[in-house]
Amino acid sequence: MSKQFLLHPYKANNLNLKNRVVMAPMTRSRASNEENKPTAALQGTYYQQRASAGLIISEGSQVSEKAVGYINTPGIYSQAQVEGWKKVTQMVHDQGGTIFIQLWHVGRISHPDFHNGELPLAPSAINPRTQSYTPNGFKDTVTPKEMSIDDIKTTIEDFKKAAKNAMQAGFDGVEIHSSNGYLFHQFFNRSSNTRTDDYGGSIENRARFFFEVLDAMKEVMPTQKIGARFNPSLHGLFGMTMDEETIPTFEYIIKRLNNYDLAYVHLSEPFNDVSTVPHAVTEVAKHFRPLYNGTLMINAGFDLESGNAVIESGEADLVAYGKPFISNPDLVERFNNNIALSDWDEETFYTPGIEGYLDYTKVSDRQKV
Repeated sequence: MSKQFLLHPYKANNLNLKNRVVMAPMTRSRASNEENKPTAALQGTYYQQRASAGLIISEGSQVSEKAVGYINTPGIYSQAQVEGWKKVTQMVHDQGGTIFIQLWHVGRISHPDFHNGELPLAPSAINPRTQSYTPNGFKDTVTPKEMSIDDIKTTIEDFKKAAKNAMQAGFDGVEIHSSNGYLFHQFFNRSSNTRTDDYGGSIENRARFFFEVLDAMKEVMPTQKIGARFNPSLHGLFGMTMDEETIPTFEYIIKRLNNYDLAYVHLSEPFNDVSTVPHAVTEVAKHFRPLYNGTLMINAGFDLESGNAVIESGEADLVAYGKPFISNPDLVERFNNNIALSDWDEETFYTPGIEGYLDYTKVSDRQKV
């Protein structure tokens, strides 16, 4: 077989992938319509262009109106959004692609502007002291509302409904966004969770909300269609800090997920240099691979060479690429033929319309001109 380990097929559980190159979930803020729904013309074309990926994971999609924290992000809680996503998944499937949707709740990384003046929800009333991208520009975050037990139960039901909607919309599976300083991560972390009830204190209690959501989702879809994303060594983003219980918390979660037969666990390598951060793990895939028996996906900063190497080493089964997929819709073909990658334009990552979204070309398209 080819020494391009990224290009080898992968089959396990619900996954039957033509290669191991995954399109990572990335916020793109293109659902600029009143219903925050995806459309065939924009999101459908965008994901269809990238359907040669072994797996596409969609941008984070909020599970309720209370879950939103960024402008123009699509949801998966209304029927109009479900109908929009149906067109997207059909376009991807028509090109032989596979697509999961990432289910998202930002928690405290939001602003009252999104919630009719009400406070965003979080495990504890602790301001992350960052900024939220609102319809009126960047604004400082506020001290959120500590979630009541009823708020927690409602949010669990929101994820359950979103999972059911995702199946109705034709997705091949879902990914729980339990990463990057958003709601689940806020529950995991002692700097953002100071609760004294069943959802705070011990490692088991801080992980309880995540597993209750997972158990609720199991009622409406097979676990083999569910993935989960984590960022164990996140430090400094959105007010998240690490302490002596941070890595043991993720070790507990990852080990426990061996009982769930998931589609995959998706981990991120550190987003920044954490070599001097106490308690951080600098090589996430290497650390967590021995703890998890299922499919392990890794992302953050990989190129062709390092992606092939991490699969060859056995430390990961799949590699997710973010920014390279923005500017290279034919990333798989470029990897296969060792063609140089096009650069992305960060100024158009979150702007509306097709610029910086649908106007990146494939090498094959240039050859036709």
